[in-house]
Amino acid sequence: MGWIILAIVVLVIIFLIATYNSLVTLKQRVNNAWSQIDVQLQRRFDLIPNLVECVKGYMAHESETLEKVTALRTSWTGANSVDEKMKLDNELASTLKTIMAVSENYPDLKANQNFLSLQNDLNDTESKVAYSRQFYNDTVTKYNTKLEVFPSNIVGSMFGFKPSTLFVVDSDEAKKAVKVDFNN
Repeated sequence: MGWIILAIVVLVIIFLIATYNSLVTLKQRVNNAWSQIDVQLQRRFDLIPNLVECVKGYMAHESETLEKVTALRTSWTGANSVDEKMKLDNELASTLKTIMAVSENYPDLKANQNFLSLQNDLNDTESKVAYSRQFYNDTVTKYNTKLEVFPSNIVGSMFGFKPSTLFVVDSDEAKKAVKVDFNN
């Protein structure tokens, strides 16, 4: 009888260790996935000063949009949490869409090699951001699911694991297509 109890205790300990380790692994994957987004967003923010300088001469009356992009970039450097960075990213994505749409009104700008190069770099970065967001959300979903399913939810709550936040577009403005008016 003693061997049976010992075997059960050993199995419970092995289960606890395995579950704890799998939760730690998933949490580290979430952190890694966020780091990948962070790298791509930083790349995007690094491209912004060049874009603003290139566009500034052509879009003099669009200064409000350019100032907003610059302010968002400045805010990015002070953002500390994932939620703050998500919010800033959503705002920037919307503002960049506006700049690209408004650039259609400026044939000289569209023909400018620097602008075309920056536009290609931004498009490439946007694709990487989209992929990184998807990967992050997939990883967060796996982690959060592990935290909610039985019996790993018990181990997760015992050791204080908290769910992570999915990366979502939280503003209705960012979800809308950019409206371009060529009559102005």
